[in-house]
Amino acid sequence: QVQLVESGGGLVQPGGSLRLSCTASGDIVDIYSMAWSRQAPGKQYELIAHINAGGTTNYADSVKGRFTISRDYAKNTVYLQMNGLEPEDTAVYYCQANIRTGTTHVPKEYWGKGALVTVSS
Repeated sequence: QVQLVESGGGLVQPGGSLRLSCTASGDIVDIYSMAWSRQAPGKQYELIAHINAGGTTNYADSVKGRFTISRDYAKNTVYLQMNGLEPEDTAVYYCQANIRTGTTHVPKEYWGKGALVTVSS
């Protein structure tokens, strides 16, 4: 069994910063790619940042230049540093990871339960 738990969400004023963390735990053999998605009220999920096993990153245009994804391999943790936050960034943020466990031969995608980020004055 694998769990992803996000932390670091909250209320922030426009122009402010937050850092989200997501730690994977359980029967983990290897973690491949990790990513962050978000779902704003009334909108579809949006993949906003991705980091592969080698550390290569990709971003959605909506967050490029403002958000930074990084990972700590030893801690099975992925981070999302969010700067220059705007009201349009208000959403529930979810982390995802492709993980091979002790009982699977191929990686499977796991999701966290989400962390709410509200950007408002």
